[in-house]
Amino acid sequence: MEKIADFWRNKVIFITGANGFLGSHLVKRALFLKARVIVLIKKDIVYSLFKIDGLDKKSKIYRGDLSDSLLVKSIFKNNKIDVCFHLAAQAFVGVANNSPLSTFKANIEGTWNVLEAARVFGVKAMVVASSDMAYGEQKKLPCKEGASLTALHPYDASKSCADILSRTYAHTYKLPIAVTRCTNIYGPGDFNFSRIIPDACRSAARGRNLIIRGNGASLRDYTFVEDIVDAYFILAENLLRKNINYGEAFNFGTGKPISVIELVKTILKISGKPGLLPRILSKAKSKWEIDKLYLSSAKARKFLKWYPKYSLKKGLEITYKWHKGHL
Repeated sequence: MEKIADFWRNKVIFITGANGFLGSHLVKRALFLKARVIVLIKKDIVYSLFKIDGLDKKSKIYRGDLSDSLLVKSIFKNNKIDVCFHLAAQAFVGVANNSPLSTFKANIEGTWNVLEAARVFGVKAMVVASSDMAYGEQKKLPCKEGASLTALHPYDASKSCADILSRTYAHTYKLPIAVTRCTNIYGPGDFNFSRIIPDACRSAARGRNLIIRGNGASLRDYTFVEDIVDAYFILAENLLRKNINYGEAFNFGTGKPISVIELVKTILKISGKPGLLPRILSKAKSKWEIDKLYLSSAKARKFLKWYPKYSLKKGLEITYKWHKGHL
């Protein structure tokens, strides 16, 4: 850890979407490593790890929207940025389905503004958050990075476009960019209760029956947030050291998919309330829902020496305890 801290000490790290769930954890790690942290946030979020842990008081904050290209360019122009973690996005699938244009504006235009600012003013390494959803429905699982991006729904398509744009800038302009495609991320500090894990943890802690909107059969992979934070920093370090080619995409996941209903049962067992069975609203798959999706992280293991350190059980124990303490 001492060598890692020495490497990151005083490096300037710019994080978009820094007061979101993953963004807050990246800020926390960057500050722990004694880096200088610059963030762009659209609006203050009272119930966020960014506020709860006082990360806002230790970061240089810009407020505004990624669609403001002049603001984004000014951040790159006025700060000698070593690493950019670009996370900011409209991340709610339901919102994307109902308001596709605002989602495309945030996730696609916002990304090209960051990429263009980096092209004009420079950056030493940039990691752009894509998503496993960019793959869409796939017949061959687990997905590998060479699979086609076949997203067919608004949120998924917006991530596919941001993914392609990022790799385009890397290859055309030789920008030091890499793309992450992560499975479902969970852990302390996630207040997005439309996601299954925080919703299940909160329901169990309150002694209420969880409502599963789908049929509970969807198969997904869930990765603890600290493992994903490791992935981002390892990937950025490899870019800075020029150990990987620019424009590469990397999957990050455990490779151990689980159905929604089995996941919920695991959380209920951890909570000590195994009899608090969920209510399943639908027997059929939603038209927006991808039935099965999980990834191969063999490439990340081979080239980055990354692997998840937390089992699902251990990660859920930590997550449930955190949510129970923050009701």
